[in-house]
Amino acid sequence: MKHNFKIAAILISMFLLTQFIGLYVVDNYSSVKIVNGEKVEVDSPDLPFGLETPDIKEEKEFSQMFFMIFIAFVFAVFLLLILTKINAEFIIKLWFFLVVVIALGIALNVFVMKVVPSNIEIFSSIFPLSWLLSLIISFPLAFIKIYKRDFLVHNTTELFVYPGIAAIFVPILNIYTISIFLVLISVYDMWAVWHSGIMQKMAKYQIQKLNIFSGFFVPYVSKQVKAKIKKMKKSELKRKKIKVNIAILGGGDVVFPIMASGVMLKTLGLFPAIFVILGAALGLCYLMFFGKKKKFYPAMPFISAGIFAGMLLGYVFNLII
Repeated sequence: MKHNFKIAAILISMFLLTQFIGLYVVDNYSSVKIVNGEKVEVDSPDLPFGLETPDIKEEKEFSQMFFMIFIAFVFAVFLLLILTKINAEFIIKLWFFLVVVIALGIALNVFVMKVVPSNIEIFSSIFPLSWLLSLIISFPLAFIKIYKRDFLVHNTTELFVYPGIAAIFVPILNIYTISIFLVLISVYDMWAVWHSGIMQKMAKYQIQKLNIFSGFFVPYVSKQVKAKIKKMKKSELKRKKIKVNIAILGGGDVVFPIMASGVMLKTLGLFPAIFVILGAALGLCYLMFFGKKKKFYPAMPFISAGIFAGMLLGYVFNLII
């Protein structure tokens, strides 16, 4: 096993919880629902903070949007590599902070709207109270997450950050484009981990230099270290360095499955979307239980394989039903 059973179970549980939160958030912002096997246009709340997604009318527009997203993704990775190379810590942290505030706000807005009436507006007719409350919650959490290292806040906010990001992209993706994305990101992941080592370097830089990490991370100690700690006195614990292992799951490994299940939700319905989530989780389980300790693996090829299996099962399910 890559990690012990308890740690693997924690990571997989957080992954699954984020997927279902993501499906709920995406569904609430979606203007397309599947009713009795047919696509139906419905009224849905707009994305908060003035964010808008293009209204796609024809299938060919998905291909155009795919090209734009791909270019933006490549540019973002390239820019992050440059900023990392020049140690632009202030800019990287500010970038992460703004992304977390917006993404967290988008996800939280769905839940705040259930409590705050949508017709309550402040400042102007285009800024509902739910937006303000979402920002009020997001700002301090994002600040603690980025500028104050807190394990609990970090992992808790991760549960909502990726659903917020997915809600932006799902409306401009279809089965064809998300499938290409999964293939490309899996190839990139393999190259970045097994060939160039960029992924490991970026992860180490984020954790050691920036004290942040875009993804889940769970620190733990081995049984041998635990046994030594129990034997130590409090005064010894303060003086000695204790080796801590870290189990991590990158943000891309979490957000792409949400995007895939969200696309399936608006294309085929709820059960095919759930099959995608379960397929992605099985791919992650395979990696967790058959991966070797202290060895880096690209997670996306395993997760993508599970996603494609879930997609296939979803199509078969719809044919039978």
